[in-house]
Order: sequence, then C-alpha cells, then structure tokens
Amino acid sequence: MKIAIAGYGLEGKSNYQYWSSNLENKITIVDEKPLGNDLPQSVFKITGENAFEQLQDFDLVVRTAGLAPRKIKTNGKIWSSTNEFFAKCPAKIIGVTGSKGKGTTTSLIASILEKAGKKVWLVGNIGVPALDVLCDVKSDDFVVYELSSFQLWDLEKSPNIAVILFIEQEHLDVHVDMADYIGAKSNIVKHQIADDLLVFNNSNEFAKSIADLSVAIKIGYPDKKSAHVSKGLFYYNEQKICPVDSLGIVGKFNHDNACAAIDAIWDITSDVSVIEQGLTSFKGLPHRLELVREIDGVKYYDDSIATIPGAAIAALRAFDEPKVIILGGSAKGSDFTDLGRELAVQDVRAILIGSEAQAIAGACERAGFLDFEIMNNFNMNNLVKKAQALSKPGGVVLLSPACASFGLFKNYVDRGDQFSESLRLL
Repeated sequence: MKIAIAGYGLEGKSNYQYWSSNLENKITIVDEKPLGNDLPQSVFKITGENAFEQLQDFDLVVRTAGLAPRKIKTNGKIWSSTNEFFAKCPAKIIGVTGSKGKGTTTSLIASILEKAGKKVWLVGNIGVPALDVLCDVKSDDFVVYELSSFQLWDLEKSPNIAVILFIEQEHLDVHVDMADYIGAKSNIVKHQIADDLLVFNNSNEFAKSIADLSVAIKIGYPDKKSAHVSKGLFYYNEQKICPVDSLGIVGKFNHDNACAAIDAIWDITSDVSVIEQGLTSFKGLPHRLELVREIDGVKYYDDSIATIPGAAIAALRAFDEPKVIILGGSAKGSDFTDLGRELAVQDVRAILIGSEAQAIAGACERAGFLDFEIMNNFNMNNLVKKAQALSKPGGVVLLSPACASFGLFKNYVDRGDQFSESLRLL
C-alpha cells in the first residue's frame, strides 16, 4: 500500500513506526514545515508550501491530529491514528472530550480503575500516542483516551463510554468556526449504539446539544441520581463515597471532573473505598494548577495549560485568597468578555502579556476592571518578579494565561517550565 504520513511531529513519528512495520507498505513523509535530521534513512518525502495538496496518488493519507482533513487533497482514503486505534483495539474504550478538564478527568478515571485492579492504558491527547501501545492491549484491559476536537474531526467509530465535559470557544484559529468545532466534538457520540454509555455536562448547552445526538444510555452530571456533591461529600445517588477533601487536586471545578469520572466507571466498579483511593492518589498533572513554590506566604501556581478564558476563570474561582494573575499570549479566536467580568468581581491584579494583551485589556475596561497593566519586552524572570511585587501576603500568583503560548514560548509546557525555573531563582 502507498501511504503518506501527513505531519511529522510526535504523532507523525508514531504513525511512521506503526505503518512502516509492514514492509509491503511504501511510506512517504509529508510536511509543510522543514523536516529535521532525524528522518528514517532513504525515506521518501514531500515538503514545503502546499505539500498536503500533492497527495493524489496515495492509497492512504494518515493525517496528524492538528491537520484539518479539508487541507488534504487526495483521491485516496484520509485516515488517522485515532481511527486506526479505534478500528483495531480489542478493549473497551472510555473516551473523554471537552474544552477543559480532559487530562484531569481521564487521569482520574484511570486512577480509579487501576485501584480496582484493572489494566489501564491512558493514551491520546494527554501525550501518549495510542498506536505505540496498541499491540500490547488485551481484550479485558481498559483504554482511557483523551480526545481533542482534532482527533475527533473524522472519527468513524465512537467509544463504548463517552464523556463530554464543559465546552466553550476553543481552537477557532484552526477550526473554520464554532459549528466546525462542535461538529468535530460530536463524533464522540455519532457512532454509539444503544448499549453504550454517555456521560455529559448537563449545565453546558454545547455538551447537551451533542448528547441529544446519541442513542446511548445517558447520564448528565452533576445529578442527584448519579454522581454529585452534597454537604462536602461525593455521592452516587444516595450512596456516600467520600469527602470532597479526599480529592488530591485543588479547584472546585475539579469536583465536576471527579463526578464525570465517577459516572464513567460506576458500572465497572462501585466500590466506594476503591473510588476514594483513586481520587486521593491522583495528585494532578503538570502545568494544571500545579503548586510550584511558596515564597514569603505567597503560593505560586503553574496553570500554563489554561489556554482559553474559561480555564483562567476556573483558576480564579479556585481560590478565595487575594490573587495576581498572568494573562495573555497568542490568539486562538477567544472572546474575553466573561474573563473581564470575572476579574471585576475578584480580589485580583492582572499582568497582561503577548499579542492578546490589548484584547484582554479591552474586555477588562468594558467590565469596569482596571487593576491591570500590560508588560512589553519582558522575559519570564522579570515577569515573575513583577508578579511577586504585586502579590499580597497569604495570596496566590497564577500563571493562567487564557491564551496559547506561541510567539513567546515554544508551547504551554515551555511556558510553565520557564515560570517554574524563574521561581526557583527568586
């Protein structure tokens, strides 16, 4: 088979390894960006502008997640590692999508199932290419798959258990519009059958609209008939599980993520001691409201994963203490109106950076929030020192930018790492 590997980043390299293992396949690596020196020997390649429009003679074009199918011109089949995994995986798949909370919720699900003695594979957008583990997955294992809209764009098979978290504007720098974004997300339920399960955020109109498309058994969360919080305790229906303080991560929004996780696994294990162990043992993912350091009574949190306004709002609401928040970066098509309104009702001072600083400033001014300043020509060291100077004893400093990082940093990981390193130098 003649196969084009379209996009050669982390996932593209995994795709190459998977399809090149069949020596009968003839592989060509395709990318609009220049390729590095780590290419396999003697491999065919197509590079440069419009490279993805030159794929007419391939039987199969395997796109990397962030490459929109509409950008590929071919008379062959457009495919993806996600489609391949779903087609070949022998185990039950629990798929999680949403605009925020995906990594945390998938990790909570995996943590609970592992405490229940299950073999669990945590893959997808969380950073582990699914095809790297496919050959090791057994039929009685469980796969927990974090699914971005990019992975869902052309998905041809839905997970047995689907979880839809809070959805808001996201990736509008890549998707044509919000309808395209929601349409991609909808594929998580499009191919479900009546015996499948759908867990969805019943307070979010986008999640509810997608749930309406599913024929599966549906559980909206939080709900008193299933997982919910009451008087400081997690419950499932009337079954008490554990105190919310058992959850090993901060933020009230994570109570919802925990409820979604509990709903997803309840039919697999309803042992409340196991569920409590799973909730307690998960201590959070890097760059997600991660406590980096406490200096002179001020706690500094790395929430660099917060690349949309809703995530920054959730971070602000996670703390009652006085706050300093670092906001800004590169554009993703976000509307900062609600963020400005949230800042106006918080005890917070804001530092604005990057190409979106002016847009955030405008939203702040419209909301009547003026306790902000824009920093230009900065580096992370003086940015952190500015935040330290603005902080109050007993308060918190949040790197929760509400924007992408590109142009200032390599990615959100680099941004968070630089923040942490600068704190260690204080």
